[in-house]
Amino acid sequence: MSARTPLSAIALVSPVQLMIGGIIFLPAIYVFWLSLNQSSFGQAASFVGFANYAKVLGDAYFWKALLNTVIVVAVVVHVELLVGLGMALFFASGVPFRALLLAIVLAPYAVSEVSAVVMWRFLFEPDVGMMSRLLMSLDLPPIEWAVNPSHGLAMVSLLSIWLHLPFSFIILYAARLSIPSDLYEAAAIDGASPWTSFRRITLPLLMPALLIAALFRYIFAFRLFSEVWLMTGGGPARSTEVMAVYLYLEAFRYNAFGPAAATGWLLVLASLLLALFYLRGLYREMFGKHA
Repeated sequence: MSARTPLSAIALVSPVQLMIGGIIFLPAIYVFWLSLNQSSFGQAASFVGFANYAKVLGDAYFWKALLNTVIVVAVVVHVELLVGLGMALFFASGVPFRALLLAIVLAPYAVSEVSAVVMWRFLFEPDVGMMSRLLMSLDLPPIEWAVNPSHGLAMVSLLSIWLHLPFSFIILYAARLSIPSDLYEAAAIDGASPWTSFRRITLPLLMPALLIAALFRYIFAFRLFSEVWLMTGGGPARSTEVMAVYLYLEAFRYNAFGPAAATGWLLVLASLLLALFYLRGLYREMFGKHA
């Protein structure tokens, strides 16, 4: 059998490759070119090299947005994975009314981000919101997400967890169901406790799924925009901005297309570095080799 790819196979996949190139690579190349130029509305692009990158890296608001992004991403992803893992184990244990509970758990994934933000703003409105009144009835202070930056970031984190928890849960739940029950039966015969079975069987076999869920959630969370923009608008005083909001403001409020494009590429590089770290871990887990 010839190792060369037949021309017919190349012809069949060429339209897809051209579509991917046109949708992904060409815009990415254009944004990189734009990041090396100074331009705005009604202004011709002028080449400035890496001056836009230097400007962005020297901006205090950029570093504040990066810090907020790291904090929100770290909280969202790790809490989401822990809760999703606990829910996957709970459902796999044979909980009654599983179909109904699955529908309830997966329901937030069908809610649009705009609708979710509107609901949460109403529920946590400091004066008349249902959740704010509940907190006050328990002698707890309301979440002042509109004026307190830390409360605003906490609200964004909770909202993002609620919206995207079904994604992590369904990956971990499917992976848990794929583990043969014979392994647990053999462990029980050997006298293993539930905690030992979890450490020796469940967790190692779920590790590839955990890494995949973490990889996708990190990449998606780094691009967090709608929740922050619709909930706080980056305020007060730009104190709750994240990277995507910073990019949006640079491009469409300050009309600085060059710095905005540079911010976009910095965001891409950060996502690629993070993806490389998790892909190396996934490769080692699946093949037992050191990449």
